[in-house]
Amino acid sequence: MSIDRLVMAFAGSFILISLLLSHYHSPYWLWFTAFVGANLLQSAFTGFCPLAKILKSLGVKPGNAFS
Repeated sequence: MSIDRLVMAFAGSFILISLLLSHYHSPYWLWFTAFVGANLLQSAFTGFCPLAKILKSLGVKPGNAFS
């Protein structure tokens, strides 16, 4: 699996988990959802994603978006 697909899988998982936590635990978990969304938005414009840098250093195969 490439870095691009792993980043999207992590982001989607974190968003769904935080939505579940906000529903069952506390609405303050929606701030985490907003953080993930903001990070996705800024990475779309800048090309910088902290998770992509970590995965690249771990030797995961790069994709097209984060090289």
